[in-house]
Amino acid sequence: MKVSIMGNKKKHKKMSQYIRWIIEVALFLVAIVIFFLGLNNFWMRPVNSDLSNSNLRGPLTQKKFNYVAIGDSLTEGVGDRTAQGGFVPLLAHNIDDTYDVQVKSQNFGVSGNTSTQIYKRVTTDNKIQKAIKKADLITITVGGNDVMKVIRTQLANLSETSFKAPAKAYQKQISDLFAYIRQINPDVQVYVVGIYNPFYLNFPDIKQMQDVIDNWNIATKAIVDKQKKMYFVPINDLLYQGLDGNEGVTEKTETSHTITNNALFEEDHFHPNNIGYQVMSDAVAKAYKEHANEK
Repeated sequence: MKVSIMGNKKKHKKMSQYIRWIIEVALFLVAIVIFFLGLNNFWMRPVNSDLSNSNLRGPLTQKKFNYVAIGDSLTEGVGDRTAQGGFVPLLAHNIDDTYDVQVKSQNFGVSGNTSTQIYKRVTTDNKIQKAIKKADLITITVGGNDVMKVIRTQLANLSETSFKAPAKAYQKQISDLFAYIRQINPDVQVYVVGIYNPFYLNFPDIKQMQDVIDNWNIATKAIVDKQKKMYFVPINDLLYQGLDGNEGVTEKTETSHTITNNALFEEDHFHPNNIGYQVMSDAVAKAYKEHANEK
C-alpha cells in the first residue's frame, strides 16, 4: 500500500513538472511573439508618427479604393519614359500610402482625344461606366486637344479671337460630361486638371497664347465650381516655365534655336516628362488632401 502511494506521488510530481514545463515554454513563445510584434511596430512607424496600431493594417484588411482616370494623353501618360501611365500611378501610390487604403486604378486616357471624343467614350463604353459607378475618386484631363485643334485648323490666320467659338462649344461639352458622370455616381469626388501652356514654345509668334490658356482655364473652373464635389486643379503656373521658373523659353543664337523646359518631354516639348507628371500628381494630391473629408 505504501509503495503504491509513493508511486502515485512520484507520478504526480513528474506530471506537475511536465505541466510546468509546458507552461514555461508557452509563456516563452508568447514573449517572443510580443517582442517581434513590438519590434515590427517600432521599425514600421516613424519617430513621432501619429499613426495608431489600428492604422497599421495589412493589404487584406485595408479598405478597397477605386481610382478612375479619364481623359487625353496626359491621363494616358505620353512622355512618361517608364510607360506606366504618367501621373495616374503616382497619385494612386500617394493615396495608398497617405490614407492606408488599397488603391485600384483604372486608366481610360486616350492620346489625342478632344472633349467631344472623351464625352463619346464615357457615354458609350460600358467598362468606363461601370468603373465610374464604383469609383471613390475620378480625375479628368481635358481641353488641351481642343486648343490644339484650333491651332491646327486655323494656323494661317490664328489670333485670340479664333478660340472664342471653340471655347463655347468646349464649355457645353464638358458641362454635359460632368452631368453624365454625376448621373452615374452622384457622390464621387472629381478632380478636373487644367491645361497648361506649352504652345508658345512651339509657336513663339503667338504672343496672346498665355491669355488664351488663362481664359480657357477660367471658364473650365467656373463650370467645375458649379458642380457638387468637383474641384479644379490648376497646373499651368507649375509647368509652363519649368520647375525653377526660369526655363520654358525659346533661346535663339546665330547658330542654334533651343527650346528648354525641364518639366516637358524633350522629344515633343508638349507633354510632361516624368518630372512634370510628378508635379501634376502632387497638385492633385494636395487638392485631394484639402477636400477628402468633405461630405
